[in-house]
Amino acid sequence: MARRRQSVTIKHVAADAEVSLQTVSRVINKEPNVSASMKARVQASIDKLGYVPSIAAQRMSGSRSYLILALNDRDRTIEHWRARQGNDWVDQMLLGGMLRCAEHGYRMLIELVDTRDEHIERELGAALASLQPDGVILTQPHSANPKIVGMLAKANIPFVRVGSRRQGEGIPVSMDEERSTRIATEYLHKFGHRKIGFISGPPDYNVSGWREKSWFSTMQDLGLETSGRRAEGDFSVTSGMDAARGLLTGVNRCSAIISSNDQMAFGALKVASELGLEVPEDVSIISLENSPGVSFCQPPLTAIDQPVAEATALAVELIINALRGASPPKNVIVQPATLIERESVAPPRCASGSV
Repeated sequence: MARRRQSVTIKHVAADAEVSLQTVSRVINKEPNVSASMKARVQASIDKLGYVPSIAAQRMSGSRSYLILALNDRDRTIEHWRARQGNDWVDQMLLGGMLRCAEHGYRMLIELVDTRDEHIERELGAALASLQPDGVILTQPHSANPKIVGMLAKANIPFVRVGSRRQGEGIPVSMDEERSTRIATEYLHKFGHRKIGFISGPPDYNVSGWREKSWFSTMQDLGLETSGRRAEGDFSVTSGMDAARGLLTGVNRCSAIISSNDQMAFGALKVASELGLEVPEDVSIISLENSPGVSFCQPPLTAIDQPVAEATALAVELIINALRGASPPKNVIVQPATLIERESVAPPRCASGSV
């Protein structure tokens, strides 16, 4: 049986270049206190041996961990995974964050943190102590949690708050949620809809309030009635079903629904079917998320594609810039989302869309 080839380590590079481990580490980490000739010597050994720097080797300099930690909502993420529904938000975070980290020699890890206050300090404290990240990315609802923000500020760790615009500790990054919701509302209005309902997300997410206010103001600008056409969900299919029942029954039922995420939109689809309503002929539905499932449901859902990967990549870039001494921007809004047209929107049947 052939022997397994031994991996090349920093020790092999140091021995080949006849230098110390610390010198190799300083070259790998691009530290300034290394002469050009020494850099060339160590790099020649790296190229010769085909060495790929590890995080352990990078950490030998003692200054950085080369890890960026992203914190996501524990309960909702695990709920989706256990239901075999996946979590496209996490997938997109990994796509944007990991690729951008790799460009700078970093690694990104995701930790799931309980949103309940009595658990936050213990869970976050353990993650920070064991991983010693160079920076942290907070997603909602953690990005608006003062206890988490305070812990990171006290630890003097650069961090980005995705889905937050509040000035203070950390760097706020948000997607253009108001414009996204306005696009969806105006799109339905263009098809002739006047009774446009809205299913909001839970109030502990900043995005829920931003989207709801945008829907309300857009409806007002279009001269459309909003009373009785807003329902609250918690991003689950069940909550979407409950919300849709209220919007799709009664003499003043909605002819179109905007859902704050795909799971609630799936719930609205299910309720429409139970009520004998055809989509899009009897009711049009738009989701403000665009996870993979919207392409395969019946009918495929028109959706607003949120730039989660781009936002996470920007968060990584901002953290690395902060580590290099750059002043953080006051506020950042990433590229607005885009409308993806599919088969769930059509003009209202007869005059049912009129106010």
